[in-house]
Amino acid sequence: MRRALLLGLLLIGCSTRATPNEAGKRVAAAPRLRLAPQPGTGSGGTAGELPDSGRSSASFVLKGGNIFGVGKQNLRIDAGRVTAVAVSVGAGDRVVDVTGRYIVPGFIDSHVHLAYDPVGDDLLTSGIVAVLDLGAPLAALKASHGALRVLNSGPMITAKLGYPTTSWGAGGYGLEVASAAAAAAAVETLFAAGVQVIKVPLTAAPTLDDTTVKAVVGAAHQHRLKVYAHALEAANAARAAADGVDVLAHTPTEPLSDATLDAWKARTVISTLSAFGGGAAAVKNLHDLRARGARVLYGTDLGNTRDTNIQAAELDLLAAAGLDGASIVRAGTSVPAEFLGLSDFGSLDVGKRASFLVLAADPTVDAHTLSEPVAVYVDGMLVSAGM
Repeated sequence: MRRALLLGLLLIGCSTRATPNEAGKRVAAAPRLRLAPQPGTGSGGTAGELPDSGRSSASFVLKGGNIFGVGKQNLRIDAGRVTAVAVSVGAGDRVVDVTGRYIVPGFIDSHVHLAYDPVGDDLLTSGIVAVLDLGAPLAALKASHGALRVLNSGPMITAKLGYPTTSWGAGGYGLEVASAAAAAAAVETLFAAGVQVIKVPLTAAPTLDDTTVKAVVGAAHQHRLKVYAHALEAANAARAAADGVDVLAHTPTEPLSDATLDAWKARTVISTLSAFGGGAAAVKNLHDLRARGARVLYGTDLGNTRDTNIQAAELDLLAAAGLDGASIVRAGTSVPAEFLGLSDFGSLDVGKRASFLVLAADPTVDAHTLSEPVAVYVDGMLVSAGM
């Protein structure tokens, strides 16, 4: 994992020699990130100092970066928000010069388990600023995660002795039910606890029957909560679609029939390809689901996986499934932000939170650069710098 530097102290990136990335290519290291002189003064402060990086009220202009989806523009940051795009640098402005760098919004991981692996601070310093936790005990809903935005499903609604209660999730990761009425009541319990989504596992027996899954879906939809299914097998992915589930929490690992692919074409799938080995069937499923119109969200099943960076292995598999670099970025930014209702995230438009990665290379050309940010800002504050 990358160590976070003391805020506001160091220059970012020094070498001019080529460095290998994980794809085996060699890319030239980018120039030094520096604090530019303030117009009219000829001085930008102490060499290497980044402006007000320890305060949420930091105000500065991010100068010369290639902003994803916008192009080369300056951004004005004030009190943790983007307050202007395409601005000129004025007299007295504090400036962070990112000329030659690429800027992308903070990433969203749509499948994690932070109660199982409490690494929220590491996610932030890697550029992951929001997550969807798809399985945690009720008590975990009260946890504080600082600047990391966390949405929750709480425990999965599952059958008696069903997944995951007899394995890794024995400590409260499942709410066991024995009837459709009990399942609907479990939805009410979770809604009252403040969850944002509902999750059900569809597995080998013991598992929920279709009547019970439909009761979960009906109760959840009354509260405008979407239902996510752990459904790795082809038969269970088909069941989930027929029962009205909204989201596949994983890309299924068995080949899907045309009928099942068609059933999911207007719905959503979370990638998690690397977590289950990245097999050819799963990669083809994601390709075919996306080709039919399914929405794809970047997700890693963190807790099952342990890499707290934007995961290079997942990026590789998304590319193998047919996503180009721009689509990969969107799968981790604007697409989940819109789908999950995270209106402060997903882009660097005016009014959005100033949470972003500074990259050495163009992620639309080489997505691996997302795993190796030069710097990460969260709400306008520098939280990590250098590798």
